[in-house]
Amino acid sequence: MPYAIVIVPVAPLRSAASHKSEMISQLLWGAGVEITETAPDGWVKVKNQYDDYTGWATAAHLEIISDALYLAPPAFYLPGWVNRVRMNDQLMQVPFGCLVKSNSNTSTQWGNITVKFEDQLLPFPVSGEVDVTALKSAAWQFLNTGYLWGGVSVFGTDCSGFTQNVFKLSGISLWRDAYQQAAQGNTVDFLQEARLGDLAFFDNEEGRITHVGILLNDHEIIHSSGKVRIDPIDNQGIINADTGLRTHRLRIIKRYF
Repeated sequence: MPYAIVIVPVAPLRSAASHKSEMISQLLWGAGVEITETAPDGWVKVKNQYDDYTGWATAAHLEIISDALYLAPPAFYLPGWVNRVRMNDQLMQVPFGCLVKSNSNTSTQWGNITVKFEDQLLPFPVSGEVDVTALKSAAWQFLNTGYLWGGVSVFGTDCSGFTQNVFKLSGISLWRDAYQQAAQGNTVDFLQEARLGDLAFFDNEEGRITHVGILLNDHEIIHSSGKVRIDPIDNQGIINADTGLRTHRLRIIKRYF
């Protein structure tokens, strides 16, 4: 099956081949995908190269690319809250954290599209020691972003989309959903042992993990709930800083670096 790259700022990924179907995730500009199936009216089923997440996308949001480009690792990322690029000389603004497959920080070729970068690119980190200051700075880019089911960008994000994209920019790969992320990493036994960058997970009445956030220390968490916000946390869970109400029940804490 062919490979493609996302050529719009944010592309919805849906559960079925219809604009009316549930948006289960999103694909950011520059994301590589594998097309695994086609359907009428310009729909294609794709697998996200970054996390293997699958869903239906609009073919108009994609550009077919070579195997070599698909297999090339990202070299840069876009560090601004919004970033100006030109696609065949047409201006487009794309969100924070998009990864860039390119050998140049000024321009590149994606299939039939010439991409030019109007704003600064930063090198995408290779595996190594995590800069916690940079990780915190990435999280701060999302502050007050509205909650959006299936969202993964600063224009709207759900809880696990937020954590996945913050960690991505530190070179740490997380799966897409909260329950999947909870299966990664190493367990931290007590909240009092938590440090900046640990993830806290929360469950519902049935014991299913439904929420995740990034611990700032042993008593504060940044997470997407209504909006990306900072709230206090204790051994029982999260307390909304505005209302004083307990909103999420703590299940487990995991460490990834």
